[in-house]
Amino acid sequence: MDLCGHGTLASAYSLFSNGLVDSDKVEFVTQSGILTAKRVPDTSVKGGSFLVEMNFPVIPTCELYNSSDIKSMFCKALNGATIVDVRGTTKSTTDKFVSEKIVVELPSWEAVTELKPNMDEISKCPGKLIIVTAAAPEGSVYDFCSRFFSPRLGVDEDPVCGSAHCPLAHYWSLKMNKCDFVAYSASRRSGSLKVRYDKEKQRVFLTGKAVTVMKGSILA
Repeated sequence: MDLCGHGTLASAYSLFSNGLVDSDKVEFVTQSGILTAKRVPDTSVKGGSFLVEMNFPVIPTCELYNSSDIKSMFCKALNGATIVDVRGTTKSTTDKFVSEKIVVELPSWEAVTELKPNMDEISKCPGKLIIVTAAAPEGSVYDFCSRFFSPRLGVDEDPVCGSAHCPLAHYWSLKMNKCDFVAYSASRRSGSLKVRYDKEKQRVFLTGKAVTVMKGSILA
């Protein structure tokens, strides 16, 4: 796996919360290069709680060939949902289209939250990860919402997908002409995170929270 938000967040949180590093910043050597995670104060609560800010590469979005045919395919997979736009992704701003992640925009927040996709049909669509998204309504504390489907990888729906926000940051930056977002993952479990797109450095900064749910010991 080239990029994993869950793994990066959990690893950094474990290192920070258990005092295994003397710094507020850690680096991970990955297939996507050096990824950094930084411990930042959580000013919304008292008691020394902290958030983790992850520094990921941006995943640019791009136009798809035969977009009308692909829109029809996704419309069927999403049980007749109205499709506003479908975008592919590239590995860099100079690369050609690759089909690992596909961004599908729907017309409203409700269209995303109430969506009941057909997983068999999604499996037939291009892309290993299907990112369904919509802008938040006026007055919302969020900028956009999204859901993440990857039945071809054995995960029907990912509750909160960090790496999916790398193309989402690029996509919504073009649409909204801004670089700072508050994003909502509209799965049943749900989640929220802060997203910042650095256009100059072509990086996406994701800030979120983690909790310890299990501890174990290795016995020699």
